[in-house]
Amino acid sequence: MSRAFIKENDSDVPDDLPELPLSGHPNYVTPQGLAQLRQRLADGEARLAGIDTDAVGAPLEKAMIERELRWLQARIADAIPVANERKSQERVAFGATVEMADQDDHRLRYRIVGEDEADPEHGSISWVSPLARALNGARIGDSVIWKRPAGDLEVEILGIDYR
Repeated sequence: MSRAFIKENDSDVPDDLPELPLSGHPNYVTPQGLAQLRQRLADGEARLAGIDTDAVGAPLEKAMIERELRWLQARIADAIPVANERKSQERVAFGATVEMADQDDHRLRYRIVGEDEADPEHGSISWVSPLARALNGARIGDSVIWKRPAGDLEVEILGIDYR
């Protein structure tokens, strides 16, 4: 029989299941972002507790959930909560919701949040994203250049809100 058809071990878990990558950036989070991470950890722990260890694929599923839990524990341990109660409304910074318009007067609105809570389709962008970096420190009325793969776009800051 060919070696290609011989099963080397009975484990369903690959020996080289890689760890999930951790960002090299400081883990700034909003209070809501930290709560989301903690909820994801609790949900993962519940999933782990509910695994049927006799089910096909259970060892792999268990290993993947444990890997995710290690990642979440590391992100929570490294979290740097940033509160916005006392921030000035004059400049864009972490936690700001920024309203802007491009040259064609298309309106955009994004909130600058931590890497783990970013969801551009729902209006939140990571503080390390090109747009957030371009906006950082800008004031109402300022124009900034958003460097995008599709080409640079000039946007004007129309509003800054930290609520």
